[in-house]
Amino acid sequence: MDYRALKQELRQAYDAEAEAREGMSDTPWKAEERARFAARLRDAGASRVLEIGAGHGISGRYFADEGFEVTCVDLSPELVAHCRAKGLDATVMDFGDLAFDDGAFDAVFGMNCLLHVPKSELPVVLAEVRRVLAPGGLFYWGQYGGQDHEGVWETDRYEPRRFFSFFTAEAIEAVAAEHFDPVETNLVPLDSDIGEYQGLILRNR
Repeated sequence: MDYRALKQELRQAYDAEAEAREGMSDTPWKAEERARFAARLRDAGASRVLEIGAGHGISGRYFADEGFEVTCVDLSPELVAHCRAKGLDATVMDFGDLAFDDGAFDAVFGMNCLLHVPKSELPVVLAEVRRVLAPGGLFYWGQYGGQDHEGVWETDRYEPRRFFSFFTAEAIEAVAAEHFDPVETNLVPLDSDIGEYQGLILRNR
């Protein structure tokens, strides 16, 4: 598997769908997940938040409106443009190679972005998240899952079709615990063939 080529295809797919994603309606459970993490951030006294895979900026705008200092990164230039249009500090960047100093952020937020990382590449990405996260900082890792799957989603309507990596709840918690200290996991049942959404809050060691 060529991860570099996979990322190029993901960029193409999300660039092509950027306008459509801007018009997508938000789901209540996503808003609840953002609020759950924001509450943890307030309790921890966090202020500097990095959002990886920021998409069109709906989460970044939420955290900024809640008073946090937000930085957004995404592979897609078209999606980054939507973040900037919302007044967010946003840069085209690979979250596996972050151009930030060690410990630059109090928190990292990633919703449905790490699910595009092959399992063989995930340790490198998680190590980069740990690097830019301050000691004791909080990491939100949320993604669809509930099944053990890795590969291109054959029924995906995006073009090129996107690569997805899904975990069972037990597997994703085990992987997370290799890199971070678990704080809280919330599983959201989904009425789809995917199964569930897994929202993990983790602490940097």
